[in-house]
Amino acid sequence: MFRMMRAIPFFRLLAIAQTLLLARRHLRGLDGGERRRLRQLVLHGLAMSSAEREELRWLLSRLEPAAFAAATARTWSPVPLPRWMLSRLTR
Repeated sequence: MFRMMRAIPFFRLLAIAQTLLLARRHLRGLDGGERRRLRQLVLHGLAMSSAEREELRWLLSRLEPAAFAAATARTWSPVPLPRWMLSRLTR
């Protein structure tokens, strides 16, 4: 039992690494200028104007968050997810 307890942090680290690789794949959907602008807007924080908030929404929608959620769910689900569920996430 104690051996299994020692192995849990390794699996947690593996899960984090795999999720970061999925996020990186989705960030590659933006070109370099868009990634820089996204970083600037996120670092701006709550001091954004309404135009900047709208630009941030647009950039985030280009990242396809539903497709990222579907890919993450497909990766970490212990059983295959039904097609209807994945199609709802990727709409």
